[in-house]
Amino acid sequence: MSEQKARPGREQYGYLCPVDSRWRDNDIYGHINNVVYYSYFDSTINRYLIEQGGLDIHDGEVIAYVVSSGCDYFEAAAYPQSLAVGMKVDKLGNSSVRYGLALFGEQGSAKATGFVVHVFVNRDSGRPVPIPERLREALAALQSL
Repeated sequence: MSEQKARPGREQYGYLCPVDSRWRDNDIYGHINNVVYYSYFDSTINRYLIEQGGLDIHDGEVIAYVVSSGCDYFEAAAYPQSLAVGMKVDKLGNSSVRYGLALFGEQGSAKATGFVVHVFVNRDSGRPVPIPERLREALAALQSL
């Protein structure tokens, strides 16, 4: 568990998504396994893109690929805790976006912080394309200062 980086609070994130921890998320050590945090982050991002940005994950011409990700862990989470993922946009480019993410329990500072970089691509060619306007507007709404 890292204590090197600052542990942000919920107020630093423009979007908060509740997450239900599941019994199977716990590992043999009795806490949520590190790889599950990435699943929580990915689900939060895609929920926002679908609900707020209109991303059509099944038939849309544009989709997003994860090209980089990372996570710093500060404090263990475990089932059956109620959790939430905070999301903000750290950098909005022409065809890419870097999200800042954090996992929170019911109270206190982040249990973990992370990042994910998406590149938006044409579904058929796999080549980068400009972020569609509706998605760009939704992402800009979360852009950090």
